[in-house]
Amino acid sequence: MAKAKIQFPRGFLWGTATAAHQVEGNNTNNNWHAWEEAGKTADKSGLACDWWGGRWREDFDRAAETGQNAHRLSVEWSRIQPARDRWDENALDHYREMLRGLRERNMTALVTLHHFTNPLWVEETGAWENDETPELFAEFVRRTVDALKEYANLWVTINEPNVYAYSGYVEGTFPPGKKDLNIAFKVMVNLVRGHALAYKAIHEVQREARVGMAHNYHAIAPKKPKSPLDAWVAKAQSSVFNDLFPNAAQDGKVKFLWKNVNLPEAAGTQDFIGLNYYTRAYAAFNVKMAGELFGKLSFLEDADLSATGFISNDPAGFGEALKWANSFGKQIIITENGVEDAPDEMRPRYLAQHIQELWRAVNFGIPIKGYFHWSLVDNFEWERGWTQRFGLWELDVKTQKRRKRKSAAFYEEICKTNSLSSEMVKKYCPEVIEKIFPD
Repeated sequence: MAKAKIQFPRGFLWGTATAAHQVEGNNTNNNWHAWEEAGKTADKSGLACDWWGGRWREDFDRAAETGQNAHRLSVEWSRIQPARDRWDENALDHYREMLRGLRERNMTALVTLHHFTNPLWVEETGAWENDETPELFAEFVRRTVDALKEYANLWVTINEPNVYAYSGYVEGTFPPGKKDLNIAFKVMVNLVRGHALAYKAIHEVQREARVGMAHNYHAIAPKKPKSPLDAWVAKAQSSVFNDLFPNAAQDGKVKFLWKNVNLPEAAGTQDFIGLNYYTRAYAAFNVKMAGELFGKLSFLEDADLSATGFISNDPAGFGEALKWANSFGKQIIITENGVEDAPDEMRPRYLAQHIQELWRAVNFGIPIKGYFHWSLVDNFEWERGWTQRFGLWELDVKTQKRRKRKSAAFYEEICKTNSLSSEMVKKYCPEVIEKIFPD
């Protein structure tokens, strides 16, 4: 076949994403450590990837040497403010050193300020159920950004607030493990308030800052496209899960099912849309599932599933997510996209097909600034522990040794050439060459 290539704009950011608790190790002063100790997770994080012990240096080297020009990481609130009346300057110095390390490697930093974890002292007072927490968070954000502003001007206030609220207060798989829609809504309102206060604090400290949230977009389609009931369920579930937080940051209105709250201070508090996309599910109407808005979610029977069946390779859903993100009229950053795949058999084709979908969006004029793959190295996957492996580099948890996967070499070629070519696809995932570069 003839050689072909799809090229991305000059200056496009190519990187990977990580989160503090998932990679640092020995994070013992937050709600997730307590959750692990209570036996609520498949494993314990332990040393994780030992970044707090200094292994971030070798992982940043790996990223830089393989062409990545950016990295998304998070800071741990419980390290920086271990108690209500105590700040740890050594922790801030540690993060300053990490960000300086990115700059020395000519990599742009994207810093997340809240990625699922709360200090124990915050958790013990009700966390985001407590109306005081948004102000406490804003205070932490102001202090942290002031300390780190020399090395970063791209900030995510809160990662996946919809997942935090749903998993912790509806599904009950995240701490505090509650299942109460009324409490969930209160948490959502306070997360919006916390984001809005943090947004304003960041801009007061750093006028040139670019600030957004990282939104998890779960694409949902009707199981039977011609079924009005399936279509209604898919639309309702998508609206409830996907739209609340970005809409609130757009117009200051928090809407969840039958509940509405006006927060005018939240209007216009996104400089960019952070988009996390992994998969698409299909909704079938089920009258017995009122708690799930009468819809049962599943993958298609012929779905291309990841190693544990957690993710379906559905790049068209990514295209849908990109159009959704574009509807807010802001610049877009793909803050997470990836697949758990310890054998590294599915990841190359997942990567190729999603990068193609990304290019289509860029080619149609959607303003996308960069792409952060989840993740750089296998890390601790929350309640699923070490049972899922998302890394471009494989991690041996016991020895801390890293091994470069085939998909890391594939991503290296994409990053270094700022493109995806037919030669790359033929080399790393020939099974999808005709889908991406048909004759």
